[in-house]
Formats: sequence, C-alpha cells, structure tokens
Amino acid sequence: MKKILLVVLVMGVFIMLTGDSVMALEIKSSAFKNNETIPKEYTSQGPDISPPLSWTGAPKEAKAFALICDDPDAPGGNWVHWVIYNIPGNTASLDKAVPPSGVLANGVKQGKNDFGRIGYGGPMPPPGKPHRYFFKLYALDAKLELEPGLIKEELLKRMKAHILKEAQLIGVFKR
Repeated sequence: MKKILLVVLVMGVFIMLTGDSVMALEIKSSAFKNNETIPKEYTSQGPDISPPLSWTGAPKEAKAFALICDDPDAPGGNWVHWVIYNIPGNTASLDKAVPPSGVLANGVKQGKNDFGRIGYGGPMPPPGKPHRYFFKLYALDAKLELEPGLIKEELLKRMKAHILKEAQLIGVFKR
C-alpha cells in the first residue's frame, strides 16, 4: 500500500496524491448535483426515500463501502440521516428507495439515524435557511463484522483503521 502524501478537497471530491499516482473516489447522484437542491421525493415533504447514488474511482483493495449522511446545519448540532455499511466492495451504486431494514438481501447493513429509525430519513429542516446534507462514502480495506443498528459514532470508531479513501456529495434543502 502506498503512503498518502497529500489529501485535497476539490469540488466535493477528495483527491489523494501519492508518490506516483493520483486517485479520486467520487460519489454522485442522478437526482441532484453537488451543492444543488435535493428533490422533494427524497425528503420528508415527499415519499422520503433514499436517493440513487453511484461512485467511481474505488481502490482495487476495497472490500466494502460505508456511507453516512448527516446535516451539520441542524439547530441542535449535527443530525444523522443515514448510516449504511458492509456494502460489497464490487458495488458501485445504491438504487433509490433502499428499504428501511437492518439487513438487506445482499448482506448490506443499516444503522440508526437520529430519528431513531433504521435506514434513511430524508431532509426535514425547520423553515428558514437552507441546510446542507453530506453524503460521505468510505472505501474500506475489509468487510467488517458489524451488527445492524449501529449509530454513526460507533461505525466511525469501528471502521477508522480500515478507511482507504473517502468522497462526499453535498445536497441542499430548504423548507
């Protein structure tokens, strides 16, 4: 494994510069572009389903992915909207409307959001200024033996030593 010399954030994409190559993990959605409005379909003002997501630039060593979506602009501090992990390393997307189940058919596991539920809970900011929703993708060097229902902090702690690359997509929503 190469030693990382520098990590830079360019237009929502983390780029890692190594001794002899540039590698970028990038996450996108066909529903909205980076720093643009999340459609109501993926919020509490619609059916409140998870948006479609896809990624490129995953390292060959990736055995699994994890994704956390949170809102740092929430009145009480950072609000977690989605915790999903053990996404197989050969996966490059999540379809829209991931079912709110602790364990999906393909072994993917979901944690609890700050609404107290398993799975995705879309944007629901108080009326006023727009909020930013960070979809953070982590490429991991191992599929971790984790139980369903983890909260964000537990997942971050348990995957910390296994993160190969990170990327983020920011969506915006206002009521």
